[in-house]
This record gives sequence, structure tokens and C-alpha cells, in this order.
Amino acid sequence: MKLFSSVKDVTDVNQLVSEAIQLKANPFADEHLGKHKTLGLIFLNPSLRTRLSTQKAAMNLGMQVMVMNMDKEGWALETQDGIIMNGTTVEHIREAAGVMGEYCDIIGIRSFPGLKDRDEDYSELIFNKFVQFCGVPVVSLESATRHPLQSLADLITIEELKTTAKPRVVLTWAPHVKPLPQAVANSFAEWMNKADYDFVITHPAGYDLAPEFVGNAVVTNNQDEALAGADFVYVKNWSSYQDYGKILSDGEGWMMTNEKLKLTNNAGVMHCLPVRRGLELSHEILDGPNSLVLNQANNRVWAAQAVIKSMLKGS
Repeated sequence: MKLFSSVKDVTDVNQLVSEAIQLKANPFADEHLGKHKTLGLIFLNPSLRTRLSTQKAAMNLGMQVMVMNMDKEGWALETQDGIIMNGTTVEHIREAAGVMGEYCDIIGIRSFPGLKDRDEDYSELIFNKFVQFCGVPVVSLESATRHPLQSLADLITIEELKTTAKPRVVLTWAPHVKPLPQAVANSFAEWMNKADYDFVITHPAGYDLAPEFVGNAVVTNNQDEALAGADFVYVKNWSSYQDYGKILSDGEGWMMTNEKLKLTNNAGVMHCLPVRRGLELSHEILDGPNSLVLNQANNRVWAAQAVIKSMLKGS
């Protein structure tokens, strides 16, 4: 594997999930693969789980890790070609990515959308420029449109805990105080469609995701209808895709509670974190037996380790 940016980069999803579960049971079995190799983690946006889990995964594989927070420590990057750099940008992404590729054997890059221009965000300009110019394998640590390491960890969590071959999985929109990207929701939908679960997406009117991510999912604006009989409920906010980057509703009545949980098949409740307690998810769920958020966070390590291992073997 040379690139991990979406489920489309994975030849065999079931095999990758199995690999991650095996690594969870024996984390240091392959530490020889990363000896004298370096992973560079480049963050243009804040991170907690992604940074720590990917660092731990690389160290489990024997790698050295370098981390750079470009938003605080790096030069302002220019992404457009053929222009005279007489403005606020200091370094072109061609040289920046190329230099990082000289220092690192694998690079992870995290870059959020601006939520102003949909075409620009969905072009994945920054991520694709790094892929083009760094010359080494690249892992997405979340991009403008997807968060594949999170989605792989989510799939691992469901596969570990499901009690039926084809569980009912519901992705439900949740309220938030500010507009958030569609990346986690897009990515989760993409991976759930690949897993061939009974997959349902529910959200208020105006929050439809891009059709290429929705795929074969059933979509409804009736949350109660969606939750009926659910085995897993994934809670996540996202801003509007059609009225791009906008908040269209205060979300009253959409927060998951124990009362709504009664509609489900005693569902496990998932969230990528960080979570706004008492807004996106009730305290009672987060502190109760149905919460799977720490399971997901733990599986972020094994998702990253399975991907990095595949890249090391490929190199």
C-alpha cells in the first residue's frame, strides 16, 4: 500500500480488519519492519487521538516518529503553481513536501476544510499536493472530505462486538455550536457501505451528504424511525453540504439519550471524539454501559498500525 486516503485504497477490507485485530493481540510482533524507518506526522489542524494513536502504532512497529504542527511551527504554505510569491506565503508546498519526503519513509498529513468553498475543499488540494510531491507513501490523518483511519477503527469496533452477521448500523446527525466538516460522516458512510451492513443515515432536512458517500444507505429525516432495532448508533454532527458549511437547525430533539436508546436493540453508541457532552450526546449515555467511544479510541492504534505495517511491507 502506497496511499491510504479512503476505503478505495484498500484491496481487501476484511483482511485489513483481521490484521488490525491480530496486531491488537500481539502489538510488537512486527517491530523489525520499522527499524531505522521514520514516520513524519504533519498537522495543519489540532489532534489528540489521531496524533497519539498513530505515534503509538508506529512505535509498536519499531519506527522513529517526527511530528510537526505546521499551523504553529511551519512556514505559511503556497499551494498554487506558477505564481509570484510576493504575498503572505513563505514556502511552496512543492519544496515543503519534497523535503519531508527526504526525511521520512512514510508521511501522515492532516488538513481540514475551510468550509467556505465546497469545490476547493472537495478537490483535496493540500492533501493531493503532498501525495504528488513528497515521493513516499502517505496516510491521511483526516482530510477535507474523509477520515479513513477513524472509519477503519469504527469498522474494527463493530466487527469485534457485533452479534449478527449483518447488524443494523445508524449514522445520526447531532447538534453542535459551530459548523463542522462532513469528513467523518462521509468516511463512515463509505466504509459502512463497503462492509455491506444494514446501514441507515438520519439527519434533519438540509443535511444530506454528497451522493457518492451516501451510496446504498437508507436515508430518513425521522430519527426515531431510523433508530428502531439498531445494533449500533454512530452520533456525529456535520454542517450542510448543499448550503455549504452552514448550520441550518439548532438541532433541538436530536441529541441521543437513554430514552431514544430504548428504540434500539440495546445499541452500542459510537462517536469519534471529541464530543460535546450534553449537546451531541447525553452524559447518561457517555457514562453508561452502551458507550463505545473508548473502544473506538483504542482501536485507532490498531487501525493505524495495520495501515502502516502494510506500507512498510510494500516498501
